[in-house]
Amino acid sequence: MLITYKVELKPTNQQAWRINQQISGSRWAYNLFLDINRQRYECGYHYMSAYEFSKWFNHDYLETNPDDQWIKELSAKSIKQAFIDADTAMKRFFKKLNGYPHWRSFKRGQGSYYFVKNGQKRIIACERHRIKLPKLGWIRLKEFSYIPTDAEHFVIKHGRVKVKAGRYYLTCVVEQAGSIQPILDGNPIGIDLGLKNFAILSNGSSYSNQNKSSRLQRIRKRLRRLQRKLSRQYRALKARKQKEGRSATDLNLAKTQLKVQRLYQRLTNIQIDYQNKIVATVVRAKPQWVALEDLNVGGMLKNRHLAKAIAQQGFYNFRVKLIAKCQQLGIPVHLIWRFEPTSKLCHNCGTKKVSLKLSERTYHCPNCNYTNDRDLNAALNIRDTKNFALAY
Repeated sequence: MLITYKVELKPTNQQAWRINQQISGSRWAYNLFLDINRQRYECGYHYMSAYEFSKWFNHDYLETNPDDQWIKELSAKSIKQAFIDADTAMKRFFKKLNGYPHWRSFKRGQGSYYFVKNGQKRIIACERHRIKLPKLGWIRLKEFSYIPTDAEHFVIKHGRVKVKAGRYYLTCVVEQAGSIQPILDGNPIGIDLGLKNFAILSNGSSYSNQNKSSRLQRIRKRLRRLQRKLSRQYRALKARKQKEGRSATDLNLAKTQLKVQRLYQRLTNIQIDYQNKIVATVVRAKPQWVALEDLNVGGMLKNRHLAKAIAQQGFYNFRVKLIAKCQQLGIPVHLIWRFEPTSKLCHNCGTKKVSLKLSERTYHCPNCNYTNDRDLNAALNIRDTKNFALAY
């Protein structure tokens, strides 16, 4: 079984410089792959795949471009993985699954340092508070005892190091022996996602909308002010470039950019932590199955009055986390047909109330006089409906 772990690193200044160097090298290799294949296409030559490009790069390109020999000082596995990532992006473009891949940018913090376990005997050593990475040595972890350290039962296969908002994060894939599946003796759970409350469970539990809390509202207010400040600094830098030339720079603008990135990362971390706690509560009950609506989030975002509130909820991220955790523990996940009228159906008699308005927060059935909370009634219908498809 393969499980992914993500943890923040605490590198020294020298290690941080080396990580940035590795990431810059992989970003340069990614952009080189796209540029060379674009030139070959314009000249009428065939497309080079990642392995063919890697062979040409090591034997022909570096011999004719001695100024790029610095790439040999970096990890060869990371550079080759950058070619594979660019090749994957191009093939998805050929299959019309994505648009044409853009160059990776330093300003957006794109790129990663890839490492992999070499051979059967060599392992990536990991201890309670640190991990040993190729070309970097031992690096401290900010969260202790999170990544398993038992080398006999847990083997780190590969991973990546990325930089986001000035912080360094390690994501590693660990192979471990199949764990004992728990006995699913709990009641089934249906989950209704919404805007008034983020999630309402069929067992009566309700999780409020975190975006309405005063804590997040203060962060978003500060973010709006920083973005206005950043916009003014951009306009001032643009005017200064026209007057002084292209060499004009602004360190204060870079500092404001980092502050904006950190606030965005803080909002993301709050949302991830909140959703992880909800998922943990659901799977800890060991339900026989978990039912969830297959929401058309793209269609919901077309409502300009609710688009911002819907985008801030992160419905799709919650669905991905829930399915992954349930799949790991062997809990079936039922995805309900998106056009199933779960909010309008009476859970007691099955009567459909066509004239149900969005402002009605209490469901009252005109047929059997059944009365219940609107969202709880929908969660019960989601749990018991038969129009579903298994998520995995």
